[in-house]
Amino acid sequence: MSMGSDMYRQQILDHYKNPRNCGEIEEPTYTHAGENPMCGDEIRIDVELDDDEEVIERVAFRGDGCAISQASASMLTGKLQGMTVVEMQELDRDDVVDMLGVDISPMRIKCAVLAEKVVQDGAKIYEGEADLDKTTTEDDE
Repeated sequence: MSMGSDMYRQQILDHYKNPRNCGEIEEPTYTHAGENPMCGDEIRIDVELDDDEEVIERVAFRGDGCAISQASASMLTGKLQGMTVVEMQELDRDDVVDMLGVDISPMRIKCAVLAEKVVQDGAKIYEGEADLDKTTTEDDE
């Protein structure tokens, strides 16, 4: 294991044990939830957009699950604040894995990208582009 990899593993554990942006937003612009039934991860994300509905002002999450899913949600919510909705929708699984800084096994990738999918699917529903009740990663590759 390299020193860089060990540093990122410590960062993941820190975000898992001391999550940032954990909680609720009192009057969010939208809220969306999702799960990874294979692992039991659950995430609910609140998003508050600016008055023009273009920039993410605040993001909060709550959930339960493995260290990867919860740390990813903690790290991602911090990264999203100040981004435009367009920039957020352009994020993909590689961006999330890069943010985590460690190799993610194929079995754990759904854990890592759950928060990304939840926030993006929630935005699509809010914008009227999708009709989903919740996000699930069961059928995703």
